[in-house]
Amino acid sequence: MTDAGDTTAATDAADPEQPASTTPRRLPLLVAVAVVVLVVDLATKIAIVAAMVDGERIPLLLDGTVSLVLVRNPGAAFSLATGMTWLLTLVAVAVVVGIARYARRMRSRGWAIALGLVLGGALGNLVDRFFRGPGPLQGHVVDFVSVGWWPVFNAADSAICLGGALLVGLALWGIEIDGTRSGREPVGDAAQRSSTAGTDR
Repeated sequence: MTDAGDTTAATDAADPEQPASTTPRRLPLLVAVAVVVLVVDLATKIAIVAAMVDGERIPLLLDGTVSLVLVRNPGAAFSLATGMTWLLTLVAVAVVVGIARYARRMRSRGWAIALGLVLGGALGNLVDRFFRGPGPLQGHVVDFVSVGWWPVFNAADSAICLGGALLVGLALWGIEIDGTRSGREPVGDAAQRSSTAGTDR
């Protein structure tokens, strides 16, 4: 009779990119996070555009320090690189393709959440780039949250920044995308499964 461990080892040998860990892939989690971010971003932009006119400001908190203001942003997050709209669109497409390419290797919950945030945010702003004026690849992104001196931003920008910060934290902690630490020992569910397998023996 073939042992389950032998079956896993044979599968891993057949797929050199698949990690030896038996931790399940986190693609569904990544997709779920990305979908939530995308829906929130699109819904808030649609609501703001329907309720406000360009440049209008609605104070919310702290005597207007936190407010809503409708801005059409041709640049990147926080109004950076405003003259490179088409290039920013291509960069965002490359980010989406890159995440999709490496998603099959992902077994870390942290990486799934971080990349899901980045993917959802990138897709949210890409929708604006393709479907808002002045035209495809050059559409202006809808920004509407103003906090003090900080540049106006939207939900997609927030998700991208949060996901990026989480990725930096994972890298500093040595957590790899395949659920191992610094490519050596499994962490999280992978460590628990490895420990259980060792006990069973």
